[in-house]
This record gives sequence, C-alpha cells and structure tokens, in this order.
Amino acid sequence: MKLEMICTGEEVLAGQIVDTNAAWFANTLMDKGIECQRRVTVGDRLEDLIAVFKERSLEADIILVNGGLGPTSDDLSTEAMALAMGVPLVENTEWRTKLEDWYARNGRVMAESNLKQAFLPESALMIDNPVGTACGFAVKFNRAWLFFTPGVPFEFKRMVTEQFIPFVEDRFAASTSVAVKKLLTLGNGESALADRLEAIPLPEGIILGYRSYMPYIEIKLFARGATAITSLPRIESEIKALLGNAVVAENVTTLDQEIHNKLVNSGLSLSVAESCTGGMITSGLVAFPGSSSYLDHGLVTYSNEAKVKVLGVNPQTLDDYGAVSIATVEEMAKGARNILGSNYALATSGIAGPEGGSADKPVGTVAIALATKYGVHSQMLKLPSRSRALVRALSTAVAYDMLRRELLGEAVIVDYSSFSRFSK
Repeated sequence: MKLEMICTGEEVLAGQIVDTNAAWFANTLMDKGIECQRRVTVGDRLEDLIAVFKERSLEADIILVNGGLGPTSDDLSTEAMALAMGVPLVENTEWRTKLEDWYARNGRVMAESNLKQAFLPESALMIDNPVGTACGFAVKFNRAWLFFTPGVPFEFKRMVTEQFIPFVEDRFAASTSVAVKKLLTLGNGESALADRLEAIPLPEGIILGYRSYMPYIEIKLFARGATAITSLPRIESEIKALLGNAVVAENVTTLDQEIHNKLVNSGLSLSVAESCTGGMITSGLVAFPGSSSYLDHGLVTYSNEAKVKVLGVNPQTLDDYGAVSIATVEEMAKGARNILGSNYALATSGIAGPEGGSADKPVGTVAIALATKYGVHSQMLKLPSRSRALVRALSTAVAYDMLRRELLGEAVIVDYSSFSRFSK
C-alpha cells in the first residue's frame, strides 16, 4: 500500500502557520505500522488542486487530503475534486440535515455559505465529522482512494483516529505484521547517537530512525515481518546497553509525560520552585489530566526577594554564593518541599541569556536541585552556545530526569555527553 498526504492552504504553503497536522499524521500512522511515503503542500488555487489530485491519484493507493472544506470562497478542495473527476457536486441531504439540526440545537442562524459544505462530488462517500460543520468524504479516482478531512486540528485528529485509520485497515490489509519501538534520549546530539549505533548490525526488516525535537532526540525502531519483530527486543536491549544514561524513557515523547505517568495515582507528591525555567516544569505536568493527584504547588520565585520571603532562602546564602549556585538552589528545593511536606521538590536557578553572564558564571549556567525527605541532590550545568529557549528547555528536561531517576532508585546525577557540570 502506498499512502500519501496532500496538505492544502495558502497560509501553510507560505509558512504563515506551521503544519502540525502533517507531522502528527505521519507519526500517528507510523505508530500503527503505516508509512506515509510522500507529502505535497498546495495552495488555494483551483487549477493547482485539480492537477495534484490527478497526478497523485495515478501513483498512490490512498491519499489523505487535509483542508479546504470550509464555507468560504478559498475552500476549494471539494470543487477541485469534482472537476478532476469530471462529475457534478451533489447535495448530501444527510449532512445538510445534520447542519440544520446543529444550528437549531445551538440557537444559531446558519449562514447561507454553510450550505456549501453539504455539497460533495457525485458518488462520494460522506465521512462524518463529529465535532465540526465540515463533513469529510472519500472518492475512488484512478488508482487511489482520496480521503478528505477539514484542516482544523482537533477535527482532523478526531477523524483520522476514528474514521481514516479504520478506513485504511478495512481496505488495505497489511501484507506483513509490523512493530514500532520508540526510545527517548537526552543530552546527546543526533550525529553522536548515529555514530555510536552504527556498531549494532540491524537484522533484515528492522529500520532505525531519528527524530530531533530539542531538547530530545527520539530513536525509532521499526520492525516489519515476524522475524524482524522477534529480533526487536534484542536490538532494543543492545541500544540501551550502548547508550546507557542517554535513554531516559520509552514510548513517550517527553519527560514530563514520563514523570506524570510515574506520579499520577502513586500517592506521592511534588512541589516545584522555579527561577530561570519560569514555570516550565509545572506547566509541563499540568498539561496532563490527573496532575492534581500529585502536584502540590509550583512557584516562580524569580527575584531574590521572592526566594527569601516565599521559600526561606537565607539572605546570607545569596550574598555569599549568588542566586545561581548549588547552595541557593538547594535551599529553594528544601523550602518548596517544606511548605506542604511534599515527598519531592524540584528547584531551578540559572542564567538563560542572552545577557547576564559573567566570567565565573557564563550564560547557560543553571543550578538544579531535587529535595527528598532523606536529603538533597544538586548539580550546576554548563549549557553554553544555546538560545535562551533551549537553555530553559534543557534545564526543565534535566530536572525531570533527576526526579525520574530518584523514583527508579537510580543515581540521580549522571553525565550527559553534550553538556557538562561545574564541580560542586
């Protein structure tokens, strides 16, 4: 099966918005063992849409077309498909009824332009949109099935999950079984990882891939066929043994998700005191439902005064060692934990830049501490030549990793190859 994607919209083509739908789609399908082999982006021009539908329908087996199903004049996907096929647009009475019922239930008057969304190419299969006013549809044209979805992300994702994937599985039975394993790494560059993993010979049917989205790099193992799938655990073990501390999680995309999974409903509690990370640690966790079961509080104590009055940091500590120091961040963590008696507390303080550094503590210097009922673990990192955003993101990830290692009973402070630590 040859699967492709066509993304539509002038704003996507011009780079005015980032096409997050395409990245999410390819990754979601890959997790199902379905590879997207080509992606085309085309603007809101009728002749270009017609041309790309004709061209790709001769090559692909199934094409996901995203966008262009709205009620406005620049939403042209439906019309273009009908013209490419040489068939008229026909009103789908089922969808018109749903539209009218939806507006009536919500006490709203339906604009005349919305009726456009009920017209589909003749012979098209209407695809329900449970959360929007633009239905999808599927047509068979030349070699391919073309499956149309709206561009609104939450509508698109719902329809891919509930309708597109079953549509593919029903019509294109996989010729071979597949399996995917994802390993999340931290503190190593993509090229460094690739160089190290070249030492592992991969059996036939196993493909190794990388996805960089700083501060993480994901290693993806894709196994096709029963023999390759059988070999997958062995290859995974060899990779973990070779990379050691670089592997920080499995089958999750971020460490905040890993921490949430370990703490939710665990009976353990966490407090956070942040300076340079400015709430990133806390924000990452509260993005997941259920975080209230373990997160006691998150404090952004940016000024020295806040560190003293809110967290109880000794003013003399700040005078002697400075805000960015092991001594200060340890007192921040202990102060945050003591407020509610949390099991754990994380604290950060650093110089994210681009200004504010010194010869002793240059931009990219970050102190991180983890307080437990038994003591405090702390380290001060050197993260030079990185943007303000990346310094903060790396600091957040390392803080999560310290807590993760504590929860697993492992050494909390470890070396990362792409950055170093100050001696305590």
